[in-house]
Amino acid sequence: MSNFYEERATMIAAGDLQEFVPFGRDHCKHHPNALNLQLRQLQPASELWSSDGAAGLVGSLQEVTIHEKQKESWQLRKGVSEIGEEVDYDEELYVAGNMVIWSKGSKSQALAVYKAFTVDSPVQQALWCDFIISQDKSEKAYIEKCICILQSSCINMHSIEGKDYIASLPFQVANVWPTKYGLLFERSSSTHEVPPGPPREPLPTMFSMLHPLDEITPLVCKSGSLFGSSRVQYVVDHAMKIVFLNTDPSIIMTYDTVQSLHSVWALRRVKTEEENVVLKFSEQGGTPQNVASSSSLTAHLRSLSKGDSPVASPFQNYSSIHSQSRSTSSPSLHSRSPSISNMAALSRAHSPALGVHSFSGVQRFNLSSHNQSPKRHSISHSPNSNSNGSFFAPETEPIVPELCIDHLWTETITNIREKNSQASKVFITSDLCGQKFLCFLVESELQLRCVKFQESNDKTQLIFGSITNIHAKDAAPVEVNAGTYLETLKIIMFYNLHRLASKIFVFLSEDRYHVVLFSPVPELRDSSKLHDSLYNEDCTFQQLGTYIHSIRDPVCNRVTLVSIFIFKRLGSSLRNMTIISNLSELQTCLQAIKFILPKEIAVQMLVKWYSVHSAPGGPSYHSEWNLFVTCLMNMMGYNTDRLAWTRNFDFEGSLSPVIAPKKARPSETGSDDDWEYLLNSDYHQNVESHLLNRSLCLSPLEVSQMKDEDFSQNLILDSSTLLFTHIPAIFFVLHLVYEELKLNTLMGEGIRSLVGLLVQLARDLKLEPYVDHYYRDYPTLVRTAGQVCTIDQGQTGFMHHPSFFTSEPPSIYHWVSSCLKGEGMPPYPYLPGICERSRLVVLSIALYILGNESSVSEESSQYLSRITIGKIIGTVAGLNEKFSPFLSSQGFTLRDLETLPFGIALPIRDAIYHCREQPASDWPEAVCLLIGRQDLSKQACEGNLPKGKSVSIRTETEEEDDGMNDMNQEVMSLIWSEDLRVQDVRRLLQSAHPVRVNVVQYPELSDHEFIEEKENRLLQLCQRTMALPVGRGMFTLFSYHPVPTEPLPIPKLNLTGRAPPRNTTVDLNSGNIDVPPNMTSWASFHNGVAAGLKIAPASQIDSAWIVYNKPKHAELANEYAGFLMALGLNGHLTKLATLNIHDYLTKGHEMTSIGLLLGVSAAKLGTMDMSITRLLSIHIPALLPPTSTELDVPHNVQVAAVVGIGLVYQGTAHRHTAEVLLAEIGRPPGPEMEYCTDRESYSLAAGLALGMVCLGHGSNLIGMSDLNVPEQLYQYMVGGHSYQIKEGDTINVDVTCPGATLALAMIYLKTNNRSIADWLRAPDTMYLLDFVKPEFLLLRTLARCLILWDDILPNSKWVDSNVPQIIRENSISLSEIELPCSEDLNLETLSQAHVYIIAGACLSLGFRFAGSENLSAFNCLHKFAKDFMTYLSAPNASVTGPYNLETCLSVVLLSLAMVMAGSGNLKVLQLCRFLHMKTGGEMNYGFHLAHHMALGLLFLGGGRYSLSTSNSSIAALLCALYPHFPAHSTDNRRYHLQALRHLYVLAAEPRLLVPVDVDTNMPCYALLEVTYKGTQWYEQTKEELMAPTLLPELHLLKQIKVKGPRYWELLIDLSKGTQHLKSILSKDGVLYVKLRAGQLSYKEDPMGWQSLLAQTVANRNSEARAFKPETISAFTSDPALLSFAEYFCKPTVNMGQKQEILDLFSSVLYECVTQETPEMLPAYIAMDQAMRRLGRREMSETSELWQIKLVLEFFSSRSHQERLQNHPKRGLFMNSEFLPVVKCTIDNTLDQWLQGNNSIFLSQKPLADVLSSISSCSLARIGTHTHSLVSPWGRKCLLLSSVGVPVPEPVTVLRMGLP
Repeated sequence: MSNFYEERATMIAAGDLQEFVPFGRDHCKHHPNALNLQLRQLQPASELWSSDGAAGLVGSLQEVTIHEKQKESWQLRKGVSEIGEEVDYDEELYVAGNMVIWSKGSKSQALAVYKAFTVDSPVQQALWCDFIISQDKSEKAYIEKCICILQSSCINMHSIEGKDYIASLPFQVANVWPTKYGLLFERSSSTHEVPPGPPREPLPTMFSMLHPLDEITPLVCKSGSLFGSSRVQYVVDHAMKIVFLNTDPSIIMTYDTVQSLHSVWALRRVKTEEENVVLKFSEQGGTPQNVASSSSLTAHLRSLSKGDSPVASPFQNYSSIHSQSRSTSSPSLHSRSPSISNMAALSRAHSPALGVHSFSGVQRFNLSSHNQSPKRHSISHSPNSNSNGSFFAPETEPIVPELCIDHLWTETITNIREKNSQASKVFITSDLCGQKFLCFLVESELQLRCVKFQESNDKTQLIFGSITNIHAKDAAPVEVNAGTYLETLKIIMFYNLHRLASKIFVFLSEDRYHVVLFSPVPELRDSSKLHDSLYNEDCTFQQLGTYIHSIRDPVCNRVTLVSIFIFKRLGSSLRNMTIISNLSELQTCLQAIKFILPKEIAVQMLVKWYSVHSAPGGPSYHSEWNLFVTCLMNMMGYNTDRLAWTRNFDFEGSLSPVIAPKKARPSETGSDDDWEYLLNSDYHQNVESHLLNRSLCLSPLEVSQMKDEDFSQNLILDSSTLLFTHIPAIFFVLHLVYEELKLNTLMGEGIRSLVGLLVQLARDLKLEPYVDHYYRDYPTLVRTAGQVCTIDQGQTGFMHHPSFFTSEPPSIYHWVSSCLKGEGMPPYPYLPGICERSRLVVLSIALYILGNESSVSEESSQYLSRITIGKIIGTVAGLNEKFSPFLSSQGFTLRDLETLPFGIALPIRDAIYHCREQPASDWPEAVCLLIGRQDLSKQACEGNLPKGKSVSIRTETEEEDDGMNDMNQEVMSLIWSEDLRVQDVRRLLQSAHPVRVNVVQYPELSDHEFIEEKENRLLQLCQRTMALPVGRGMFTLFSYHPVPTEPLPIPKLNLTGRAPPRNTTVDLNSGNIDVPPNMTSWASFHNGVAAGLKIAPASQIDSAWIVYNKPKHAELANEYAGFLMALGLNGHLTKLATLNIHDYLTKGHEMTSIGLLLGVSAAKLGTMDMSITRLLSIHIPALLPPTSTELDVPHNVQVAAVVGIGLVYQGTAHRHTAEVLLAEIGRPPGPEMEYCTDRESYSLAAGLALGMVCLGHGSNLIGMSDLNVPEQLYQYMVGGHSYQIKEGDTINVDVTCPGATLALAMIYLKTNNRSIADWLRAPDTMYLLDFVKPEFLLLRTLARCLILWDDILPNSKWVDSNVPQIIRENSISLSEIELPCSEDLNLETLSQAHVYIIAGACLSLGFRFAGSENLSAFNCLHKFAKDFMTYLSAPNASVTGPYNLETCLSVVLLSLAMVMAGSGNLKVLQLCRFLHMKTGGEMNYGFHLAHHMALGLLFLGGGRYSLSTSNSSIAALLCALYPHFPAHSTDNRRYHLQALRHLYVLAAEPRLLVPVDVDTNMPCYALLEVTYKGTQWYEQTKEELMAPTLLPELHLLKQIKVKGPRYWELLIDLSKGTQHLKSILSKDGVLYVKLRAGQLSYKEDPMGWQSLLAQTVANRNSEARAFKPETISAFTSDPALLSFAEYFCKPTVNMGQKQEILDLFSSVLYECVTQETPEMLPAYIAMDQAMRRLGRREMSETSELWQIKLVLEFFSSRSHQERLQNHPKRGLFMNSEFLPVVKCTIDNTLDQWLQGNNSIFLSQKPLADVLSSISSCSLARIGTHTHSLVSPWGRKCLLLSSVGVPVPEPVTVLRMGLP
């Protein structure tokens, strides 16, 4: 091997060594592990706590004998965060005894234990594994990250989400491996396995488990046989051992112990045909040689897992203990060394609980007495009659295999192959050029074998190459960071190391230390010709007397060195193993060269550079470039010592002998040579050209030419060097890098350093145009004559001239200029990944100026941006929306834009400016930042609104919390700014303060009677108080984010009163009057719901917090029940652990069960979730199997469970559920009459549930035709003979009608099915009317209208049309005094039917226009509400009955509130307030409930929410607003479960759009234009709204636009989908907007008259000085511009000449901020400075002139003129007066230069040179008009050549003047 390393040594910089101790080891000592706990169990407690407790412990420790010292092992990996992104710390998995400790962290970051596990028996192996959990078809599979802990009889898996699994193992496991798909097991083989007789086949040796709950299945192997046909079989070969498994690519490496060969296999899922082959074989009973019989295998596995083998104690069934010797790597080195303890198989059939007894007590430690050494593993096997007998059981079904291995490669057989040559370490790594190698270390032969492999072109296969052997004792892969690319191959190798340096430098030599190889393949490692001197004598190391014997745990660039007993961690220092340089231009050059060279040569070049660069000490910043040039030129064959410009490189003393041979130490005194050296240095050149030098009139020193003979003798290149043949290619890519660097204004230094190298190469390659090109760019740097190195003519043939090489130098400036002028240009060459800026500029210009859209979409060819030049394609207008996303997708940011030269940046900035005007609302954050729309970028990245301080309306702290303090006052004060309606609502809805009991004491009342009177009055008022929480819940809906450390505040339900005048307390508990029992239970429930509904769905709460809120006092249980229901409605109950749900339900508290069942059902709406279905079924006798135990479930809980089923199966039309619910509507009373009471509410619930299950399916109920659903429901509704309910002979319609009616309404919702609707028409004869309860007519009318959804019209004529003719003709007007008498008409029936039908029609109107604020609907309903209020006070009210009128009024009020939901309409509020004050008479709890629900709906969610009219919402509202109200607070039994009133939440949706000013972060007003889609009722229309406002339902809208002129326009297009707007609305509706310059917000300036721009424009002075810098803050909030105004535009005393500059700056600033183009400020100033510099004659390079030329060309370009015509207002970036001035100034300056000959450049050059360079470069390139004037030489000259051609003498100059 030594020939590769010859005699030189190369060093590598590395980090300091650090002591390494596995973190787990330390933690283990303190962890309360099983051992310590056991000791406590062994002793009686008295002994433990006796005075000498410690001694007792020690004593008991001695009794326990542990044969084996605890073995430890650990493994490290790169840290992975929970989300799966990589982080920069390590993770360690440490195993010792029964413990596994997983810790995270590194030396730089604190180490911490992440999880620690203790198991019952010694851990054999612990590993990380990811299981793929495949979800439903729709969702993508998600990965469950687990830790797997292998014990002898079972394997435990713990996922990071907290799930724990345990799987018993049906066999002894030798090793477990994590794969891409799950786990892979190797069965341990024992020598005495039952010999396979004729009937027996060998059992498989490898098994897989894809998920902890899956069966363990055998692995299938597919290998090619000799005859080419591949064979599929189980893996049964005991000789095959896995030595390595990798997940990406998914491969396995195995070792055959018999043949001593390694093979590589691909691991993948089994294909079905392979499955069939294996299973078919087993059926035919294939021969044992051919395949393992699957049935016997299955039987064996099943018998073990069925628990047939006796498992009384795992230690009693060993027939014998055999041990087998097996070579493994040393345990400390290799964490996966298998250690198998002896424990029999514990099966999955045994629940962990059954097996526990065998693991408890002392017996755990009485292991059999043999001693286990790490190298010898005892293997137990228990043949036992049961399992043997069942081996032949034919009836077992086969286990289907899941994974398969495909053979890929086997190493070649050599003659001299040691028996025991198993690889002890295997890893995959890649070299600097990305070639991948599979390396395996054979310890016994001290060899590292490396196999190169690559993916085939179609990515399906891996192709393996030849094998390379390297002599090594140990190896580990290390990542080395080469430049910006992570290049991962390094192999650290060890030889026989005897000592170790304290600061490790890694040598490349055979006899000492360890090595880093950059590529394992030998031909890439020849000796370097670079400065062959050795410098061993310079390097002295501090010796450490440690012997390193191995390395382990490589992570990134860190690795552990193992000396005899000490672990040292190498790595984690800053410049650890880097090939990087600190110079970005140097990195770019390196990458470009690497890109162009063949891979092998590139690796050699990088290694050379690495060894030079990483010498001890390392180069300093400046000398690094010189070092690189020297290194590169040496490799090209230059002799850098003889070349003039490289010889003088100053390496700043850091140059150890690597570069120059060691010279004799110079004398202290110095010599003349030192002076010469100084004069020839670059430093001297810089000093001479310095301004100070001129101003002091110092004459330049005569420099004696150093050693003239150097110049005279021409240097010849050595053609045998590495890179000689590639010089043209390298030169060309370096030229491209040079052009690339020109596009970065920060790279001036780098360009200048590169020019020297390029000029030298161009001269030697005789490329005159290139030399000329550099000369024009840097006239001062490029000397005309220079030293040329001749290239031997014979050798030039060997030079590889690449096809992309052009004789004309590619110039990016020139290319852009031609584009702007519209001339044709050849494609611009580009290096992918390296010259990214050039590519971006070229593509951007092509896209924007030439209008070629395909330039972005099509990928350009490898080096050339294939940009077609020709006519301008297409129009330019539509390109804006492509441009910015394109730039952003290329990773282009504002910082990049700022570093582009201003001329190049101008077209790009112009494009961005046009994008800014009309952005798309869904652009990602990066694009919005690029175009300078902070409002959009903040929108893209923002979450919820930063909560405004919730200002409580009342300030006194001692006031009771009324549960409404957390509303967003800022937004509400914007929505309702004129009045105090919000305070009024709060006053009406608060229930935490005592009510005022105003009773007058008449003289005849005794005091006692007066007290009773007061308490009776209070009881009346309490009916109202108890009804308030439902409305409060609506008002405060989703307005609060709880603090996870505090319980949710639930306001008190205060049922006391205060009696004026003395404010005495009135209480119901005095015992003077009868108070109904449990009166407050439902009120408390509603109070809990209202508090819980404050929690916003986006809040961060978890299971622990929910349980933490559980009250200590039993009397608060009802509130907590309501709180649970609320958490279900806002979606948080899904987080509650199943265990807790079970816990709550077993308590048997009725309210809790109701709240919980409804809550979980609402949270799982429409999911058909099985676990919730099971939970609900337990509470519904009809869903339980007929034989099940009778459970005593309270009636209300059954009702809740039935509705829950409806919610969970909503819209699914699930057949079985529908069938059961249909039967339940008419459930008979039962044999023992157990269901005879309160059947109405159950029947109604079943009807509602059935309606939800089949919601909107109409006649398309698939697979249910035999159920006759509509006919059955019709029967339930109208009665008739029944085969189901025998009550007499007919159906009890009173029970079944409401449920059936609503079920029909929901099933046929919006279907416009006339035939069903006709069933529901109100009867039109008096006879039939007498058969129907009037309140049922309300339901029928409602149901009919909901079915005929499209017929509903918002006017009173339509409402009246629902009333049958007989009623209309005969109905009495309630205001009449006289009653008509008629015998055959029942007036009472008629009038009741009339009002109920009207109410039903009104309610359907409310549903149809819910949340729409439709004006016609509002007016119509408001009229009916007023009518009903007058009826109530009419003389004939008694005919209809006040109760009926109150019910109808409540229904109409609710309808009104539905239409105006969330709007806070004043008229509706007045109605509610009026009804709030009515407390006597017929006003009971139910009516108060309805009125306050209406009030709540009106202010839903504080004005942020509205109602939706989707099917699901209507179903929820039907449950919540069921038009039969409870008579008193405990009334659930009769009709409707009160808890269902809260289901309105499922219909509420956030629709408030709140504009927030992005600068102040405060809500503000903004004008919106909302466009409605056209429908059958109206055309497409536009409407202007002032936001904050509630939007209409989103499906009705086409687009929403924030209108100017005050704010930047913003368009949200809903035709592409509503997702974007929905996410905005769900995040509190925050829409960020940005004020335009000089505008005021609507709050400060409602009419728009004070706007600053208006003032300035009105009286704008002709002078720019009228612009005061102070006023700039009104135009912009940009701190940079404010500072600019502060420091550059404020006049100071004694301005003098500065006044002119100050005026210029002020006017430029004014121009920029008023036109909203602040980014143009730097360009203005740069142009101004360039002109001044030109005037002072300080031009050392011509790039600034180029930039000005490009600016002028851009503004006169055709595409720009076109844009101006299309958008005359949005226009030019630069002031139209500024450009001609610039042009004139430059013209004049250059004229003067040509007249006077005293140029600064004349110091050392002939006049002709300077004129040709400056004028051809600048003048000819600047003019944009082609009027040329020819005049004699003295004045203006004509240069006929184009820019690129050298100037002939006498010099003639092209002058392009102004017209």
